[in-house]
Amino acid sequence: MEDAQPNSNPRPGGPALRFVAAALIVRGGEVLIGQRRADQPMALQWEFPGGKIEAGESPEQALARELDEELGIQATIGPRVTRIRHNYRHGGAVDLQFFAVHEFSGEIVNRIFQQVRWTKLEDLPGYDFLAADRGLIRDLAAGKLL
Repeated sequence: MEDAQPNSNPRPGGPALRFVAAALIVRGGEVLIGQRRADQPMALQWEFPGGKIEAGESPEQALARELDEELGIQATIGPRVTRIRHNYRHGGAVDLQFFAVHEFSGEIVNRIFQQVRWTKLEDLPGYDFLAADRGLIRDLAAGKLL
């Protein structure tokens, strides 16, 4: 009878979890959305600007940095609107925190997206958003949250 091998990795083998902060940049009844480039994972799907929270950053600090890098704006990060944890079918997982942004300085310059556009909240469901954003999209289009 063979001895059972001890588990050399006591942590569960779940998907890697990425922590992300994203902006709901609001202007009147519209919000800014960006389309991922064709050469990116989940190509040409729509998302809200933002990105990974780096070690030592608060979500608000990360979002301010990302908005400067992606759009060239200095944003005033408002209150957190919602938080979503999503497990992708391919195995990745994301913890998303969405913050309202009602004020920013600088002109929006598209530095990383295929395209960016202002769209009415009620029109959001007509865009092919990342799976993690779809519940939020329904709520925003229904006039909830903002």
